[in-house]
Amino acid sequence: MAEVIDGKSVAEDVVQRVKALTTELVGKGAEKPGLAVVIVGEDPASQVYVASKSRTAKECGFHSLQHTLPADTSEQALLKIIGDLNADPAVNGILVQLPLPGHIDSGKIIQAIAPEKDVDGFHFINVGKLGTGELETAFVPCTPAGSMLLIERVRGKDLSGLNAVVVGRSNIVGKPMANLLLAANCTVTIAHSRTRDLPALARTADILVAAVGRPEMVKGDWVKPGATVIDVGINRIAAPEKGEGKTRLVGDVAYAEAAQAAGAITPVPGGVGPMTIAMLMANTVASAYLAAGMKRPSF
Repeated sequence: MAEVIDGKSVAEDVVQRVKALTTELVGKGAEKPGLAVVIVGEDPASQVYVASKSRTAKECGFHSLQHTLPADTSEQALLKIIGDLNADPAVNGILVQLPLPGHIDSGKIIQAIAPEKDVDGFHFINVGKLGTGELETAFVPCTPAGSMLLIERVRGKDLSGLNAVVVGRSNIVGKPMANLLLAANCTVTIAHSRTRDLPALARTADILVAAVGRPEMVKGDWVKPGATVIDVGINRIAAPEKGEGKTRLVGDVAYAEAAQAAGAITPVPGGVGPMTIAMLMANTVASAYLAAGMKRPSF
């Protein structure tokens, strides 16, 4: 059976390091890092996620702000809030919780965030920095950044010569994940719904990242023996064995099958998921260090 990669444990390590870095920063006379979270509307999943982010920010010793806005908030009013946060020296990170209501242009909102405070890593300037290998000042989207840390726990930082296949080409996970793997000297293929003979391609991967949003799509016979499998998917499916109307969470990988072949694999839940909020904290403390004219810490 494969080694199970414990995302909860690695995420806790990241949070503990963020706490230590925050203490060190304040000890040198700088202000503590500030994270502002903006949520529009009352989507229940978003509310839970935002509460978790705010709680972790406080645990890290951050100055934590939250703007909770009604669903009918205008695009102009939201842009005004972002402009104020951009200008506030006490704020190092700005996160606008997605999805936004339909009448607001999400792209316009994301691009309004100052790139140096874009701790989600979605601004075109940060996307461009990552794409060109400028990792010293780029903010990398949190899920791929966390996935990369999990890979490094198994394989080390130098992945030279390894074949990596990323299944999924989203701007949030697939593309930035591929760029991170390229920067670590992998040979990278991005696969997607139009890829021919996807199972055969997946079997070439020393590192296989599934980020496609289809429950248990990646089967056990897609996995090269000994491969490192990172399952970014989180899907809720019916679980009649638990009772009528019950559901359970699964990834994009058929875990029980894949674990028979893989050398290491992330579970769902408990794998990549916990890393996302941890890396948001890491990006925020990094922004605070850069704002203070100090060297960006590594993780």
